Amino acid sequence: MATVVNVHTAKTNLSRLLDRVRKGEEIVLAKAGKPCAKLVPLDEAQERKPGLFKGWRLPDSFFEALPAEELDAWEK
Repeated sequence: MATVVNVHTAKTNLSRLLDRVRKGEEIVLAKAGKPCAKLVPLDEAQERKPGLFKGWRLPDSFFEALPAEELDAWEK
């Protein structure tokens, strides 16, 4: 179960909370007693890897104009 911490307390102790998160703990931030956000450790697999799409390009059809019906739908 995650630890719930008030936002004011979290602002005061952010470095300590981040140390706990780095060790694998999840911290839920609450405002007025209501949970509103969660601090979780980043999964190494989610980190950006520069050059992952090097040499990859969008097909030319990606740059073609959209049909009028679709453009109208976006403007509603």
